[in-house]
Amino acid sequence: MKSYRIIISGGGTGGHIFPAISIANECRRRWPDCAILFVGANDRMEMEKVPAAGYEIKGLWISGLQRKLSAKNLSFPLKVVKSLMDARKIVSEFKPDVAIGTGGYASGPLLFMAHKKGVPTLIQEQNSYAGITNKLLAKKVDKVCVASDHMERFFPKNKIVFTGNPVRQDLVDQKTSKAEALQHFGFEDSNKKTLLVLGGSLGARRINQLIESQLELLQQDTQIIWQCGKLYYDQYKKHDSNTVNVNAFLNRMDLAYAAADFIISRAGAGTISELALIGKPVIFIPSPHVAEDHQTKNALAIQDKDAALMIREQELDDNFPMIWKQLSSDTALQQRLSANLSKLAKPNATVEIVNHIKELIDA
Repeated sequence: MKSYRIIISGGGTGGHIFPAISIANECRRRWPDCAILFVGANDRMEMEKVPAAGYEIKGLWISGLQRKLSAKNLSFPLKVVKSLMDARKIVSEFKPDVAIGTGGYASGPLLFMAHKKGVPTLIQEQNSYAGITNKLLAKKVDKVCVASDHMERFFPKNKIVFTGNPVRQDLVDQKTSKAEALQHFGFEDSNKKTLLVLGGSLGARRINQLIESQLELLQQDTQIIWQCGKLYYDQYKKHDSNTVNVNAFLNRMDLAYAAADFIISRAGAGTISELALIGKPVIFIPSPHVAEDHQTKNALAIQDKDAALMIREQELDDNFPMIWKQLSSDTALQQRLSANLSKLAKPNATVEIVNHIKELIDA
């Protein structure tokens, strides 16, 4: 069998990088001899995360167009031209059988040039509101893998396949008991409910402020795993105790999810896909500071299916205590949210995406 050559581009944030790595891992599992090359944006986190996952990556001099008036935009046209030239050279030298984009600045030039050279192309859109790069590529690519309904608003209907978002294999294969998970976090009372607070690897300032201000309420009947982020750990580690476990970063998300009875989280697409797989009651607090306010749109799409609760940042002070008391005391509500969220899980998403990649290669 021919050894496939696969080029993957996506980055800028973990929401684009980790799906790309999951797809690469499944390709490598299925075709151990395949050659995989990543293309990212210089000085972005993919240039660190991708090599750490065991893959080669090349960088393009590209960044996003600032939405506000900024001197940085003056160099944007030059960056686009230079990145297109570099992407053309990368595609010509690597000679891929397929090119895959998961969103982010670098995937635009790379997939555009792959398409120009006749390489089959596929993009994977994580969010319920498509990102700018993927929208620009929509008419060029051969196939679009999505995780939300009604995506024909952004992409040609005949190119869309509903696959769900890639999730980490350790969560798909999770066999950890709750008792083992609680022990890992140092909690001695296995009868007490556990709240998991997620703010992303850097942390979410407003969520951290909320948890600190509501500790007295939360600790009445709950122990807390609080992932405050590396930017905020020094500020909040003082709250670490036998019922509050404060972390800069959670290396064992499988254990954190296994320990949790309730979850408070941002509403990035990758996180939502993981939470659907876990099936625990969730309160989403979407970040208002992301492109096209896509986290709020993601959370609303889940809330509309009666699968989670959502509170906007500006409503936290007024609404959080009431909503928390309702969720933590209403067993029927907990069960309904969990059941409906679990219905949205797509544990085989990565496998399905790679099936479509194989179809493109063989076409």
